[in-house]
Amino acid sequence: QVQLVESGGGSVQAGESLRLSCAASGSIFRLNYMAWYRQAPGKQREFIARITSGFYTNYVDSVKGRFTISRDNARNTAYLEMNSLKPEDTAVYYCQAVTPATTTYWGQGTQVTVSS
Repeated sequence: QVQLVESGGGSVQAGESLRLSCAASGSIFRLNYMAWYRQAPGKQREFIARITSGFYTNYVDSVKGRFTISRDNARNTAYLEMNSLKPEDTAVYYCQAVTPATTTYWGQGTQVTVSS
């Protein structure tokens, strides 16, 4: 069983930065991958970024060059560094963890609001 707790959301101006954290209750070393998703009001949840156990990363095109996903296995934590934020980045951001057996866990979400 893995429990995920996101933090680091908030309200910022366009162009500013935020760093989201996702703390896992158990060891994340054995997780297949961790990922970030977001859901804006009235829209479906969308994939943002993923990092595998081998630290391979991939991103949705809209955040490439602005967002960076990372993980610290010693701290059982994944991060999403978000730079040059835009109003369209406003959403609830969710952390996802997937085990090698493809069991999926979600955090409760953290709100990010970017004003112009």
